[in-house]
Amino acid sequence: MSSSEITFADFEKVDIRVGTIVEAEAFPEARKPAFKLKIDFGGDIGVKKSSAQITVHYTPETLVGRQVLGVVNFPPRQIGPFRSEVLTLGFEDANGAIVLAAVEQSVPNGQKLM
Repeated sequence: MSSSEITFADFEKVDIRVGTIVEAEAFPEARKPAFKLKIDFGGDIGVKKSSAQITVHYTPETLVGRQVLGVVNFPPRQIGPFRSEVLTLGFEDANGAIVLAAVEQSVPNGQKLM
């Protein structure tokens, strides 16, 4: 996949924030293995729900308390019976399994990627 240039104004439209996973559970109704997450993005945004196909490298127990990055200004998506409100970000490993994008050190929930 090739990338094309965008302007800085285009980048500014994507609202990527850091949040802490406060709940994680299996999502057996999903077509592909996934977890249902609740992520706390801090005061202005609050707790949002996300469906994430991250079952290869993570368990619900290892996810709770972890800070992750998410796009908070996409419209919600209905995924089966679940309404996903944010896109949790990650990268594919060599086998195609998702590895979460995260911050190196703890930062306040809701901080925007600059």
